[in-house]
Amino acid sequence: MKEILRRSITGIIYIFLLLSAVFLSSDAFDFLFMIFGLACIYEYKRLVGLKGYYIFLAYLVLWWVFIYLVKEDNKLPINSLMFITIAVNIGMLIYLYSKKDKIFTTTEKFIAGLFYIGGGCIFLTMIPYKNDEFAKYLIIGIFILIWVNDSFAYLVGKTIGKTKLFPRVSPKKTWEGTIGGMVFAVATAYFMARIEPIVNPIQWVSLALVIVIFGNLGDLVESKLKRSAGVKDSGAIMPGHGGMLDRLDSLIFAAPFAYLTLNIFANVS
Repeated sequence: MKEILRRSITGIIYIFLLLSAVFLSSDAFDFLFMIFGLACIYEYKRLVGLKGYYIFLAYLVLWWVFIYLVKEDNKLPINSLMFITIAVNIGMLIYLYSKKDKIFTTTEKFIAGLFYIGGGCIFLTMIPYKNDEFAKYLIIGIFILIWVNDSFAYLVGKTIGKTKLFPRVSPKKTWEGTIGGMVFAVATAYFMARIEPIVNPIQWVSLALVIVIFGNLGDLVESKLKRSAGVKDSGAIMPGHGGMLDRLDSLIFAAPFAYLTLNIFANVS
C-alpha cells in the first residue's frame, strides 16, 4: 500500500508539471523538456559509463540552436537532425537485437546519447508546433497514447499474457500485452480527432501505430541498457517509478518517427 501511494503521488506530480507547462506556454513546455533531457542524459551516462560532462554542453548547444535559432520553415537543418537521430535510433535497435551486452566506444556512447536522447527530446518539443502555433492537444494526445498503451499492455499482459515478447531483455513483457496496449491506443487515437482536429481520424490512428511500435522498441532499448549495467532502474529521481529515462524512454525514442509521420501527413494533404 505504501508503494502504491508513493507511485501515485509521484505520478500526480509528474502529470501536474507536464500539463501546467503545456497550458502555461510553449516556452514553459520547451524549458521543462530541456530539464527532463538533462536528467535523462545524466542517467544514460551512468548506465553506459560515459565519463565527463561534454555531452551536457553539446546537448544544450543543440537544444539552443534547434529550439531558438532554426525556424520551422527552415527544413534542411531540421530534416538533417531528424535523419541523424533516426539513424542513431536504428543503430540502437541493431544493438538491441545483437547478443552483445557491452556497447560502444567512448565516441559512440557520446553520439548515441546526444541524438538518441537529446535529439528525441528536441523532436518531442517540435511536434506541437504547426504553422507557428502551439497545438496543445496534439502533444497531450501523444502523451495519452503512450499512457494508454503502457497501462493496457500491463493489464492485458497481467491477465492473459503467456507468450514472452523479448525474454532476453525484458522477461515480463508479453505479446498479448503488447497487442492489447496497441489496440486500446489505436481506439483512443480515433477519438482524439474530436479534440484535436489538426490531425484527422485516419492520421491519428496511423500516428498511434508509429508511437506505440517505436515506443515499445524504445522501452526495450532502455531495458537492455539497464540489463547491461546490471540495474533495475535508470535512476531514482521519481520515487516508485525509477528514473526520468524510465519514464520517457518510449516517448523520446518514438519522437523523431512521430515527427516524420506528421510531416508526411502535412506534405501529402
